[in-house]
Amino acid sequence: GLPVTLKLTAGQAHDGRSADDMLATIGPGQTLLVDAAYDSNRLREHLAEIGARAVIRPIPRRRDPPPLDRDACRRRNRIDRFFSKLKHYRAIATRYEKHDANFLALVKLAATRIWLRVYESVT
Repeated sequence: GLPVTLKLTAGQAHDGRSADDMLATIGPGQTLLVDAAYDSNRLREHLAEIGARAVIRPIPRRRDPPPLDRDACRRRNRIDRFFSKLKHYRAIATRYEKHDANFLALVKLAATRIWLRVYESVT
C-alpha cells in the first residue's frame, strides 16, 4: 500500500496511456495491481512479455473479459487507503499549489512522511 513511483498527470489524461513510462519499474515475477482505468489488451500483453502478472479489473462494458484473480484484487484496497492517507494533508486535498512541479513535490513529501510513519511503527 505504499507508493513506488508517483507521477502527476492532467485530469483529463487517460490512466492507461500515461502509465507507460511507469511500467519500467515492473519486472519478471511481479504483479501489477491496478483499477479498471488501466484495462487494455496492450497493457496485459506487455506485462505477459516481461513475465509480470496483471491483476486488472476489467471494465464493465468489455465483451469477453479476461479472468480476474479476485483474492489479489481485494488487495487493491491498500492502494486506496494510501490515497486516503494522502488526502489527510490539507494542502494536497485542496490543491493549494497550482503549479504542477510544486504540487508533485508536496505529494512526494507527504508520501515520504507516510512511508516513515510505517517504518517507525515497524522498528
